[in-house]
Amino acid sequence: MKILMVCLGNICRSPMAQGILENKAAEKGIDITVDSAGTSDYHIDQEPDHRAIAKAKEYGIDISHYRGRQIDVADFKTFDRILVMDASNYENTLLVAESDDDKSKVEMILNLSNPNSNMSVPDPYFGGEEGFENVYRLLDSACDVLIEQIENGES
Repeated sequence: MKILMVCLGNICRSPMAQGILENKAAEKGIDITVDSAGTSDYHIDQEPDHRAIAKAKEYGIDISHYRGRQIDVADFKTFDRILVMDASNYENTLLVAESDDDKSKVEMILNLSNPNSNMSVPDPYFGGEEGFENVYRLLDSACDVLIEQIENGES
């Protein structure tokens, strides 16, 4: 199983989601590949936002070695599931897709924990520390469901 997390700049939400899922998979002994990307090219090769790094570290997760990158067409061949953070990410990711099969891999991450809600993970970039805590909790819940799906062979 190969999973890609996608947000706008690949420095806050998607690297946090990648770190959370990798950590949960390691704790359960589940062999998966997780990566993250952004729909924009704003932060290519940059480390995650220092607040995202700090928040993940509070929970024992090190994301400081991740580097920002932009989603590309090859990601649709590499990854089984592409989980996006909000409606804009969803639409922009679909623009990169080349086929209906590619498009079928794209889903809103919070639909895992809040089925059919199409809720967005709010972008914490312009907010304070509480925004990063909220994002962490939302992603943590969604990743719990994803791990459960993987364990049950549902994904």
